[in-house]
Amino acid sequence: MIYFDNSATTKIAPGALQTYQAVSEQFYGNPSSLHVVGEKAFHLLEQSRQQIADLLNVQSDEIYFTSGGTEGDNWALKGTAIEKSAFGKHLITTSVEHPAIIKSMQQLEKLGFEVTYLPVDKFGRINPADLKAAIRSDTILVSIMAVNNEIGTCQPLMAAAEILKDYPNIHFHVDAVQGIGKGIQKEIFNDRVDFVTLSGHKFHGPRGTGILYKKRDRHLAPLLTGGGQEHDLRSGTENVPAIAAMAKALRLLLTDEAQKVQKQAAIRERIYQHVSQAEKTVMFSQLTPDFAPHILCFAIKGVRGETTVHAFEEHEIYISTTSACSSKKGMESSTLKAMHVNEKIATSAIRISLDEYNTLAEADEFIKAFDQINHRFKKINS
Repeated sequence: MIYFDNSATTKIAPGALQTYQAVSEQFYGNPSSLHVVGEKAFHLLEQSRQQIADLLNVQSDEIYFTSGGTEGDNWALKGTAIEKSAFGKHLITTSVEHPAIIKSMQQLEKLGFEVTYLPVDKFGRINPADLKAAIRSDTILVSIMAVNNEIGTCQPLMAAAEILKDYPNIHFHVDAVQGIGKGIQKEIFNDRVDFVTLSGHKFHGPRGTGILYKKRDRHLAPLLTGGGQEHDLRSGTENVPAIAAMAKALRLLLTDEAQKVQKQAAIRERIYQHVSQAEKTVMFSQLTPDFAPHILCFAIKGVRGETTVHAFEEHEIYISTTSACSSKKGMESSTLKAMHVNEKIATSAIRISLDEYNTLAEADEFIKAFDQINHRFKKINS
């Protein structure tokens, strides 16, 4: 079996799974309890928080635990809207964000907020000049993803940060769910970024875990109120075993990060170089530094994406259409639509997404299967 769908979810790392089991058995107390069993769980929770903060080069009181990327994105956007509505109701994002951002913005629009959706070029990147032109006196938030989940475009975060230095009262949020461990941590956690969303199951942690980095001096309204956990900003009993496992997974991810990134880029390049030569193939991802090393998106003209996905499945190779969140609904890629790609071609798009466990031998097996599948499609379409 070859698993090339890591942007949808990753397999939990063996070390993280071992941590989850050990903590579940030995640190089962509620970390808010006053007795010694609860105190042990609390201390482990805070150790995990400190470990994550050290790995990300931030302060421990800037790390908040969530249930994943969707919650983190919703909290950054809606928490800002609630907290800063008295100062303005204008928000800025891009037209190629994850549905957790787009649908949150649409919900806020229904509540009276105005949203500017920045356009993208043929490679899915915004123009920083468009960001600067969109800023108004009542702008309270800018949200830009680090890496596009469908085609792998890296957005110009540093250029955006330079612009926003002149607007210190605007919150700057980065959805980095696809960006962590891909060699761009300095761009993601640059000095001007106020909030960063991460999701544990995208880097070999357990499902249902996530991180929201919140800069110490930034204010954010809570979405979940109750017992006052997470400094009274995200109530609910913390999932200590899963959080400890996520911390372990993050440490493993960032160990030898440069070599892992290089390996993924080499696999992607081998597949790209072969597939891009095939007749009727359209490449959306590119081999430039503006694209992340682990995502490759392309289309075979005249063949719907889900048909191609199932064809590879027959070879025990598992890929996806574009976003896993919309693949079962047969929806057109929102990113490709924003790039003005013809709908017939966009609905043929498929995505390969790699991690550090994939190999060049798997790339060669993919290429072999691609040639067989492409030949079969040619015969059907001729």
